[in-house]
Amino acid sequence: MPTEPDAATVPGGPYPVPDAAAYLAGRWTVDRTVLDVRTGTQGTYRGTAHFRPEGTGDGTAPGVLLHVEEGELTWNGTTVPATRTLRLCPRPDGTADVTFADGRPFHDLDLRTGHWTTRHPCAADRYDGEFTVVSPGEWHLRWQVGGPAKTQLLCSVYRKTVRARS
Repeated sequence: MPTEPDAATVPGGPYPVPDAAAYLAGRWTVDRTVLDVRTGTQGTYRGTAHFRPEGTGDGTAPGVLLHVEEGELTWNGTTVPATRTLRLCPRPDGTADVTFADGRPFHDLDLRTGHWTTRHPCAADRYDGEFTVVSPGEWHLRWQVGGPAKTQLLCSVYRKTVRARS
């Protein structure tokens, strides 16, 4: 079973981040393993994450970032496109609220120590998340999902995309 190191064992981490939105803004690559704990089936997701300002002049809160992931999920030998969109709503103290694209609450985020745990109840399921920032250009996210219909472990590594200057 794949495991993601905990914050105490991640090389170089945790790396304190005083402002979550400022740290996350920009483009990241995403490498994720998805494990169905009950069956042992494992898949992968490879893609990108872009944290960008949400709209301009449309009445949205200033500083809100859209978190748009686009990539491919490979599961049981089949590869399909996979996307998701979240909203990162910064607070003055450097923390943030994360919501689904439609505004429903997802979880809070505080990276000031470089490590954060959170929980999201979703119907009968529970999502336990662990964020660990390991450097200025890399952070890890681990979601353990439990419920009557599923038991999953999702381990993601996000790496900042460095764009060549022209």
